[in-house]
Amino acid sequence: MSTIKILLKNLGPGLLFASMAIGTSHLVLSTKAGAQYGWIMIIPIILANILANILKYPFFEFGIRYTNITNKTLIEGYLYRGKGYLWFYALITLVSTFTILAALYIVTTGLFMNLFQIPNTYQNTVALSLFIFISILLIIGKYTFLERSLKLVISILFIALLITTISVINKGPITLASDFKTPVIFNEVGILFLIGLIGWMPTTVEASSWVSMWSIEKLKLNKHKKLPLKEALLEFNIGYFLTAILAVFFLIIGWMTLYGSNTKISSSAVTFANQLITLFTTNIGNWTYPFIAFAAFATMFSTCMTAHDAIARVSIDIVGQLSNRQQKNTKQRYFAITIIILAIINFIVITGFGANMGQLVALATFVSFVIAPIIGYMNLKNVMSKEIPITDQPKKGLQLLAYIGIVFLSLFSIYYFWIVLF
Repeated sequence: MSTIKILLKNLGPGLLFASMAIGTSHLVLSTKAGAQYGWIMIIPIILANILANILKYPFFEFGIRYTNITNKTLIEGYLYRGKGYLWFYALITLVSTFTILAALYIVTTGLFMNLFQIPNTYQNTVALSLFIFISILLIIGKYTFLERSLKLVISILFIALLITTISVINKGPITLASDFKTPVIFNEVGILFLIGLIGWMPTTVEASSWVSMWSIEKLKLNKHKKLPLKEALLEFNIGYFLTAILAVFFLIIGWMTLYGSNTKISSSAVTFANQLITLFTTNIGNWTYPFIAFAAFATMFSTCMTAHDAIARVSIDIVGQLSNRQQKNTKQRYFAITIIILAIINFIVITGFGANMGQLVALATFVSFVIAPIIGYMNLKNVMSKEIPITDQPKKGLQLLAYIGIVFLSLFSIYYFWIVLF
């Protein structure tokens, strides 16, 4: 079997990670960065992406490493370090339950309504239908369906984004409005936006346990035939660094098509969806509308599926560890129930917040950014524990990068608190 075929066959956790990461952080924050700050934001956004991707990389890599070596999830590792670690992560998961999923479903609902020209008055109905449909897919298809369907979705998205990016660069930036004023990036608003961007790129650090859970599912799918650590890390690295490339694509598209037009990125999911699709179709051609709209919707749809699946699995694992129940039996028995409960909870959140996705994204970003260094430290403790043979523990360079990442994220968290509170 050729190297490419082997790689495609091994695609799994890394692919799901990429699909999950290309959600609000890319579609919303990267596009908004380019639209609001234009070329001024190019260097900071690239630096932010480099910093975020490099400094957070060890914490996600540790999830793959720990699971590959021990056949256990990061969550089990937290329990081995002490119940306090697990209770802390349980609290973070609870916050994610009420924020991340709801924000993702709101954006996906907006894209669906835009695609089929559904009036705003039906937003809650569409959202409920998506919750029901995705819940059914996850309960019936489970991990196997996720992995196979996302290979197609990611391929379509990458091609669509590449064509659009080349098109807008070839066409050049739009003409600035006569009353347009260049925004200041290094004021309180700009700095907060940049910090939030770093905190949310490529995704939240607590998602490292999501990748760990998917690695266990991939192992089951392969009939417990474990990949060599090197191959498992390669598969993840492809998905991980793909997210950085796509973030720059979205930034350039936002810059070239919206910067200087005085267009404000709407907090309404439906309006934002229309703005997003317009970015693509006006630069390639109206004939591409159904294809681009479907690609954007499919992307967010897959993001909803991966996040919904991951939070359900993580929640079950946490409850199973805290109640001393066997993980395997707990997962098989309660997966469907947990999927449904999450759907109900987040539909209630959506109906309460209405169309204002900005509040949900802001809350999720704040929590994720502040706890990032703590989760990073917990993951480091896992891979440096006695469960991992010394020969399989991270090399000194990766350990050093992890410590630098923890210090960096901690200082930024403190600075973020200082700006918000004072």
